[in-house]
Amino acid sequence: MTRFGFLSLALLSLQAFVGTGLAAEETVEAETRSYAVSAEASFPSSEIFGVKLVNGHPTQALIAFTNEEPNPVTVNFVGGTLWNLEEASKVVRNLTATRYALEIPAGKKEVISYDFATEMHPQDLRLNIAAILSDSEGNFFSAQAFNGSVSVVEPETSIFDPQIIFLYFFLLACAGGISYFFYTVWIAPYFPQKRKSKSDEKRAPKPVVESPSPVVASSTTYNTDWIPDHHINRPEARKVKGARSKSRS
Repeated sequence: MTRFGFLSLALLSLQAFVGTGLAAEETVEAETRSYAVSAEASFPSSEIFGVKLVNGHPTQALIAFTNEEPNPVTVNFVGGTLWNLEEASKVVRNLTATRYALEIPAGKKEVISYDFATEMHPQDLRLNIAAILSDSEGNFFSAQAFNGSVSVVEPETSIFDPQIIFLYFFLLACAGGISYFFYTVWIAPYFPQKRKSKSDEKRAPKPVVESPSPVVASSTTYNTDWIPDHHINRPEARKVKGARSKSRS
């Protein structure tokens, strides 16, 4: 088997190794040889009150490798798996395996950062993190870095979040509109109308009434073009001299 083919097999075996919880001395090829290499994971920003995996936020695991072998070893891959607490053989989620190719000299200690993220329902699970290493002769072996319970939680919300502020403003506007509609339709009509006082009537400007046009100014207005002039212009009464002399006598 070629070196690349064995690396692929080792990477696939990493997930199975993480789930079984084998000791760090067992190899991927099930060899009996043990290696004086240990790995220990810590969560600097997630283990104040227990390890918490926040959805949508990357979780950082710092893995410290200690090589007590007389020869250097190489860290090839690091991966993890989330398991059900009640059913130990049930895999819930496989985490991303990251390749490092980091050489650790004999008797030295190196720390690497393994980051992963989750998008799951809040629940309690068991997290296993393991690494695939190789010695100076090209033999691969595994080392377990973490095996314990974790809690998947939702991120905390702040009242100063712009999305939360917009949501509050939208809900407040909807509530105000509904209240105003309810008041104008169901409450305002039942209140007595306010009567205007005499002072208000005096202050109020009087409406300007436009004078009607000459054509419709009066109901008696009519067209006189068809009436003869002698009917319109009546003759003046003539003075009779005889009647005036009789009166004098």
